[in-house]
Amino acid sequence: MRRLELVGWTAVAIVLSGLAIPWFLWGTATTVVGVPLWLWWHVGWMLLAAVVFHYFARRAWGIGIETDGGTVGGESP
Repeated sequence: MRRLELVGWTAVAIVLSGLAIPWFLWGTATTVVGVPLWLWWHVGWMLLAAVVFHYFARRAWGIGIETDGGTVGGESP
């Protein structure tokens, strides 16, 4: 189960990284409320990334790094 969760979080990280730069908005001069659309995209992306990171920190912090053995430093109890 943890392996599947690790793959899921890796996919989420790749998608978020891919959406960081709005390639499809390059060369457009569209503005919304006087601010370029690409800047609104970046603000929205930062909010989405913050929410995802908050959920990740609460749910899966240490996944792929920590072991489930419950021991510290690899020592047996």
